[in-house]
Amino acid sequence: MPNLKEVKSRIVSVISTQQITKAMKMVAAAKLRRAQDNIIQMRPYAQKLDGVLRNVTAGLDPEDGSKFNVEREVNRVLLIIVTSDRGLCGAFNSNINKATLALIEEKYAYIHKRGDLDILPLGKKGYDFFRKRKYKMVTDFWNVFSDLSFFEATKAADFAMKKFEEGEYDRVDIIYNEFKNVATQIVRKEPYLPIPPSDDDLGVESDYIFQPDKEKIVREIVPKSLKIQLYKSILESNAAEQGARMTAMDKATENAGELLKELRISYNRTRQAAITTEINEIVAGAQALG
Repeated sequence: MPNLKEVKSRIVSVISTQQITKAMKMVAAAKLRRAQDNIIQMRPYAQKLDGVLRNVTAGLDPEDGSKFNVEREVNRVLLIIVTSDRGLCGAFNSNINKATLALIEEKYAYIHKRGDLDILPLGKKGYDFFRKRKYKMVTDFWNVFSDLSFFEATKAADFAMKKFEEGEYDRVDIIYNEFKNVATQIVRKEPYLPIPPSDDDLGVESDYIFQPDKEKIVREIVPKSLKIQLYKSILESNAAEQGARMTAMDKATENAGELLKELRISYNRTRQAAITTEINEIVAGAQALG
């Protein structure tokens, strides 16, 4: 049985940890509100723009001003993975890392083995995970969350578009956590380039009237839409991260409370046992003197 000093020291330690997890939960809740507002406002615009992008590019040829919808034989691949900079958010980051490894094994195992697969991490956790495993990486954009903005997000989008247009990559995919609610994040693995065709059941209507002209419209709307899609994925991941951290810290606080109950019971039992031992020693001493 542990002595009173050890049990008391553990109680103090758990109380301190519980206060930290409570504070982290409150901070995550405040950040979640802002992140949730951002993604709720972004979703309708991004989804509508994505639909327009797919429909407009469905009937285009490369000569029309866009090379982002051109299907090529897949020889080189870029995977954009969105994680967080910090931990303490449950399985948030490990789910992305596992999903990325599964995607590589399922679709790009031969390309990876050949050395033609690159990882572009957005977030320190993904960067650290794949760096330790010696994957080929594009390491210029992993700290995007240190100053999260549309401008910073577009740097990674510009890189991916430029390399795809130049033929350095034949396919670009995005892996990220979609925010559903505080307790639920959905891992998404989506094609980014080439632009996937419309999935409209009614078919694609490509007979558009372009004003001022087709080439100018396509040249402006396609890159802008691709930047918006990547920025939306980053905002989804940011909101999902705060929800995951809030849930993890709430659970940690509850677990600390349960542990405190057990420790206090243990403390009381140890104290009672010590008192009983002292009484027995006094009684035994008195009897010996008598």
